[in-house]
Amino acid sequence: MNEYTKGKGSLNLVCCCYICFRETLHEYTTELEKLNEILLKAMATCLNLEENCFLDMYGEKENATMIARFNFYPPCPRPDLVIGVKPHADASAFTYLLQDKQVEGLQFLKDNQWYRVPLNPEALVINAGDYAEIMSNGIFKSPVHRAVTNSERKRMSLAVFCIPNPDREIEPVNGVVNEARPRLYKKVKDYVSLYFEYYQRGRRPIEAAII
Repeated sequence: MNEYTKGKGSLNLVCCCYICFRETLHEYTTELEKLNEILLKAMATCLNLEENCFLDMYGEKENATMIARFNFYPPCPRPDLVIGVKPHADASAFTYLLQDKQVEGLQFLKDNQWYRVPLNPEALVINAGDYAEIMSNGIFKSPVHRAVTNSERKRMSLAVFCIPNPDREIEPVNGVVNEARPRLYKKVKDYVSLYFEYYQRGRRPIEAAII
């Protein structure tokens, strides 16, 4: 950063901005940790299961991982040819997306058709990931989505992925497997490593978890 700042005052400003940014991001992710716990409990409640069953499977938050990814999509002269992020589902329990306040770009796939996600500056987009699908035995789906480009305007977003400890074994919780709904997924471990291997090949990694 020093290369692109001139004078002591500029360097102090950069350092100050970095500290403020770090504190803001820490506060934001701390609140998302609380929200993640609430949603895991809500999953159980809506299925009439023991309240902590998904939370216990997910594991202690101190051992879990939160990854914050800042996305910048510059204007693209050929959005019909260039995509921002190719179709994929997330290797998370939940993903929390803070969208650009003015420019749309997120789309979800349903019944082989893409649907745009409308902007709401006062809300987060919360996406169930592959871990949620596995733990719920397919009751909660991890949707395929993509990011498209805009020919005139740049777009920014912040995605935070909540991921269990890679050494933790994840499988469908008790209560979601029965005669009417047989077990669909195997026990998985270090799923994120598997995820990137399949992602590079253009395949859904959850395929490897299906029995």
